[in-house]
Amino acid sequence: MYSIFEWERLLINNHPFEFLFEVIFRSVIMFIVLLITLRFTGKRGVKQLSIFETVIIIALGSAAGDPMFYEDVGLIPAITVFIVIILLYRFVTMLTGKFKWFENLVEGKTECLIENGKFSIASFEREGLAQDEFFSELRLRSIEHLGQVRNAYLETSGEVSIFFYEDKDVKYGLPILPQLFEKKSQTIPGAGFYSCTFCGHTKEVEAGKAHCEVCHKTEWVEAINTIRKA
Repeated sequence: MYSIFEWERLLINNHPFEFLFEVIFRSVIMFIVLLITLRFTGKRGVKQLSIFETVIIIALGSAAGDPMFYEDVGLIPAITVFIVIILLYRFVTMLTGKFKWFENLVEGKTECLIENGKFSIASFEREGLAQDEFFSELRLRSIEHLGQVRNAYLETSGEVSIFFYEDKDVKYGLPILPQLFEKKSQTIPGAGFYSCTFCGHTKEVEAGKAHCEVCHKTEWVEAINTIRKA
């Protein structure tokens, strides 16, 4: 006959206590798998939480949820998972505080995305950022073109920090407003300032074809130098 409160089943589900060592091993392996998986998703995938914090939340959430409704998951193994995760958290936190290389491995490091109004192509490739996604982030900060931006950094939390040029220093830059950016072309209609649509390099060119000496692309759009509105 089925017993609702059968304590041996409730606590350990008829497993031998040696099974707890397997639980510890499983917890460590899954913790590492979660950490590696989220590390490779990039910072934007876990915006506002560090990758390490996200791993902790997922691991503890799974450990807490399964024994709530799975009959074959005992409470003691679940509690053991909690203890292992907390110990791993304290251990990894200690290592990140002592070793900078380990902190960079686990959390990543701040990447410069825009420098002096131009994209840092290498950083974009490392982080797997989509141009449309980044443009959207800039537009939410009332930015019309890259000539308004001195530097932009992708923080380890996934947030973007932006430092602006003073109004008197704003220069011609790549427009990020859709109605302007969509006018891009490989043929420059008239002389003036134009920006490479791939890297943001801006220069004065004549009508016709032009080659970007930074990224070697050939698609351009007319640059603008409007002042950022407060």
